[in-house]
Amino acid sequence: MIKFLDLQKINGQYAKDLKAIAAEVIDSGWYLLGDKVKKFESKLLEFQEGGNVIAVANGLDALRLIFKAYIELGFMKEGDEVIVPANTYIASVLAITDNKLVPVLVEPDLNTFNLDFRLIESKVTPKTKAIMVVHLYGRVCWSNELETVAKKHNLKVIEDNAQAIGARWNGIKTGNLGDAAGFSFYPGKNLGALGDSGAITTKDAELATAIRALSNYGSAQKYVNQYQGLNSRMDEIQAAFLTVKLPYVENELNLRQEIAEYYNSNINNDKIILPSLGEVGEHVWHLYVIRTPQRDELQLYLQEKGIQTLIHYPIPLYKQECYSNLSHISLPITENIHKEVLSLPMSPVMSMEDVEFVVQIINQF
Repeated sequence: MIKFLDLQKINGQYAKDLKAIAAEVIDSGWYLLGDKVKKFESKLLEFQEGGNVIAVANGLDALRLIFKAYIELGFMKEGDEVIVPANTYIASVLAITDNKLVPVLVEPDLNTFNLDFRLIESKVTPKTKAIMVVHLYGRVCWSNELETVAKKHNLKVIEDNAQAIGARWNGIKTGNLGDAAGFSFYPGKNLGALGDSGAITTKDAELATAIRALSNYGSAQKYVNQYQGLNSRMDEIQAAFLTVKLPYVENELNLRQEIAEYYNSNINNDKIILPSLGEVGEHVWHLYVIRTPQRDELQLYLQEKGIQTLIHYPIPLYKQECYSNLSHISLPITENIHKEVLSLPMSPVMSMEDVEFVVQIINQF
């Protein structure tokens, strides 16, 4: 079986160092808000090439805390609107509604799967306070047009950077493009912890200070609570693991790029629509997502041939039971994507033999 993602093999590359650093944390007797978290924040800051970094418990909390901080600082209030792509994982919208803000769903561009910039301005109302861009599947979602609309209407731009660490737009890394960004280090991400964790980046020092306090029960000083905050802190052991793995990210992204380029150059089946490679550095291939009207048949066929695939994502978020208040919405491009997409195996530990086999089997479908 060619696994969709072999986490055991990925982390096995670093097992010796991971075990050694885990022993350090255990022996230290200090498990939260210690030196390992500070070191990871510092290393991620170097990787991002500037800004502020706050390590938190997970990627969803990273986004939740950004909105919560903007509310506490008076830029947003309950009932304000946030423009967000309809084609995304539900966490993007959960972060909005959890803060009693209103998501305004916008169709994607079928060529990139990302937010269609041409549709943004028509969705702006007096209640609109922010645009959330999602760098979906690892592809940058950014444009000059987006910047122009945001500046014209005084909107914050928040990046859901859960899937695109290391991607660049005009030389600038995702996470540094907008006003603030949320990162996820869920184990399956391009930089994955061995459990849940996340981070926030922002160039806004005031926002960073508020977020750091909000993530720690609303407290910047022990037992003194400025805000009604959350408990969302990265564990020392996850920070240690991430610090071990961070130096290898760029090389792993290059390996993902090579696999994507091979797929795009060699898959030749008129039933299948391939993803666009984009400009150099614009796509870091967290996922390699194809489209076909025969998606379910193809997935079963590949499974029978020993190739594991996944569907990201089978049900649009506004068709989920928890968002029944949005079920009246009809977004045909989003719905078509959710019926047709299939994610092929993609990982830096795939052998070229495995990649070639995937291509061979798909071409025979």
